[in-house]
Amino acid sequence: MNELHATDRFSDRVADYVRYRPDYPAALLDWLKNEHGVDGSWDVADVGAGTGISAKLFLDAGHRVVAVEPNAPMRAAAEQWLGSNPAFHARDGRADATGLAGASIDLIVVAQAFHWFAEVATRREFARILRPGGLAVIVWNTRRLDGTPFLEGYEALLQHYGTDYTRVAERYADEPRMRAWFGAGFRGAARFDHGQRLDFDALKGRLMSSSYAPAPGHPQHAPMLAALRELFEATAVNRRIDFTYDTRAYVGHLS
Repeated sequence: MNELHATDRFSDRVADYVRYRPDYPAALLDWLKNEHGVDGSWDVADVGAGTGISAKLFLDAGHRVVAVEPNAPMRAAAEQWLGSNPAFHARDGRADATGLAGASIDLIVVAQAFHWFAEVATRREFARILRPGGLAVIVWNTRRLDGTPFLEGYEALLQHYGTDYTRVAERYADEPRMRAWFGAGFRGAARFDHGQRLDFDALKGRLMSSSYAPAPGHPQHAPMLAALRELFEATAVNRRIDFTYDTRAYVGHLS
């Protein structure tokens, strides 16, 4: 984790992250409610909350949410966006050192961040802050890699131009690994369809929100954007492309 600079690698990408990263499907909330008994009275800790995308989903469902985020620019963006809601609070903290009181949280949410965490220390910290009967849910929007010319071309573009794309991409966990992490407390997994329809400017912003995309000034930045434009022109329908995901969620108790 340290060699990938997990805490600060998004600091120069906050604006693109806020504008162009996808949200999470409402079906996730329905699944947590109908299958696992989660309702709006549950206090939520969104750990690795970033700019607040996942926090907003739970705020809108009536939860009180504390966003735990170590990256100061991302945390500031979340506070600017959501801070007027009295049910929202943001704090500086890490997954293995949240600073939250013991047995103070009903539901821990980790959206698009678990692969940056130190898993053993994080499990210990999550078990400490959860109330008896509380749950943790680990969520990823996993970009589909094939199935359309755009998706296949975009994956090839990242493989060619991404600065450390392979190392980051390989860090997403699958169900066997999540079962092992939860251990006997594992309670279920789900998959939901999700996606964005993007024009070229939004597609460019979505690409530049990724930490492995060469930034302006890098010798690969301009060639990458030229390749992105070529891909868009070849695959767009009505000046839009479908950027599709499988949203995967894993839930369980920790002790």
